[in-house]
Amino acid sequence: MEPLLSLGIGLLLLLLWAKYKGIEYVLVHHRWIFVCLFLLPLSVLFDIYYQFRSWIVQKLHSAPLQHSQRVRYIQSQVREWKKEGQKTYMCTGRPGWLTVSLRVGKYKKTHKNITINLMDILEVDTERQVVRVEPLVSMGQLTAHLNHLGWTIPVVPELDDLTVGGLIMGTGIETSSHIYGLFQHTCKAYEIVLADGSLMRCTPEENSDLFYAVPWSCGTLGFLVAAEIKIVPVKKYVRLHYEPVRGLKAICKRFTEESEKKENHFVEGLVYSLEEAVIMSGILTDEADQSKVNSIGNYYKPWFYKHAEKYLKANKTGIEYIPTRHYYHRHTRSIFWELQDIIPFGNNPVFRYLFGWMVPPKISLLKLTQGEAIRKLYEQHHVVQDMMIPIKTLETCIETYHSDIRVYPLWLCPFILPNSPGMVHPKGDETELYVNVGSYGAPQTKHFDAMASTRQMEKFVRSVHGFQMLYADCYMTREEFWEMFDGSLYHKLRKELQCSDAFPEVYDKISKAARH
Repeated sequence: MEPLLSLGIGLLLLLLWAKYKGIEYVLVHHRWIFVCLFLLPLSVLFDIYYQFRSWIVQKLHSAPLQHSQRVRYIQSQVREWKKEGQKTYMCTGRPGWLTVSLRVGKYKKTHKNITINLMDILEVDTERQVVRVEPLVSMGQLTAHLNHLGWTIPVVPELDDLTVGGLIMGTGIETSSHIYGLFQHTCKAYEIVLADGSLMRCTPEENSDLFYAVPWSCGTLGFLVAAEIKIVPVKKYVRLHYEPVRGLKAICKRFTEESEKKENHFVEGLVYSLEEAVIMSGILTDEADQSKVNSIGNYYKPWFYKHAEKYLKANKTGIEYIPTRHYYHRHTRSIFWELQDIIPFGNNPVFRYLFGWMVPPKISLLKLTQGEAIRKLYEQHHVVQDMMIPIKTLETCIETYHSDIRVYPLWLCPFILPNSPGMVHPKGDETELYVNVGSYGAPQTKHFDAMASTRQMEKFVRSVHGFQMLYADCYMTREEFWEMFDGSLYHKLRKELQCSDAFPEVYDKISKAARH
């Protein structure tokens, strides 16, 4: 059963109310009013509920026992679906609005919804250095639990509400990925309920084909019910070095140089214009110059991307010591820089001190309340895309983005891409350094057209053997999609595990035609 039923009913009443007396106009043109008065308080209640629930489960040590029962229930639902004649495809019963992706899949309304209520941390094994978790465990929940024990996961994707399942079945990345790879490359095992209702555990050594085929498959090979993730010791601070860089060639050169340094635990670039960026490199440490400690995650602090921009404006380098968990979730409060379009005055010191403790609003609640008018507005006049390209093509990529969409800042995050089986790997036989280019915001080009411009970006990314994250709008044809991704192992597993009658192909879940 989905939690917060009463909250959902309250939201429904608010939506009904919003249809009367011009309130819909306010939601479109002055949405900050609705967000500040209703969604921020509701988001706080949302967080309180989940934190309390997690605390209770940990105190009672009930997660492992409940996990077995819940998995058996999932298996029974799948077997019941088979008995009923497999009339339609299956998908998770989690409502589309609860996901962090801005889009809601149409398939939720037509497929057989399988209830999957798996949101607990099952075990922390410090001897094997793994944590075993259920798929709906969030990054905020996981880092809070592990950091308290002196551990962390090697790749902590930025936003608090991103879930383990979404990061495995889709993908995940962070500024440590130039060392560890994508989120999937830190996973040691998956437990999957297959189309026949059986439970299979897969690792690089056991059922290895399934292990390598699961990432990027978006739940089209089976239902993920648990994962084992590598853990590493955590340190108190990240010693973060800020370096303003001007000139596109210089930006790409310095970013590549820092990304190739293994002594850097974290590397990130924020590109504020075609010719201006701040390159940041971080090192984990237990020692700190207390005069330079910046607890950037405190609610009253400036949004991180605005804070970093100060070094660009002052044209000087700088060093700060940021508490490690604050660093992990440094872009959470401003949802990178998306919140400026929702609450234009959100970074104002007065707002931060008075209301910053409620920020950010839940992306899920923003989706649930956006309405058709806002959805169309975002679709036609807003870009949310992450494209992954070989780092050697970064300069051309930024020039292409500047020409086609002109959205700033751009988020640069390097990652090492090993030559392992699956949908995503380098073109050659060798491991290769890639970079994720994230663009989030309103395009500034006069000729922007959502479909045409995105297709131009997709074409460029395919031409350099890059990849598009599947949470965003995908305008590629099926043929173009499988030109971008390697479907050989995926389709082999689809056939072997008899998925064709149980789950749609991944393209049919992520393409523009499959989403609102």
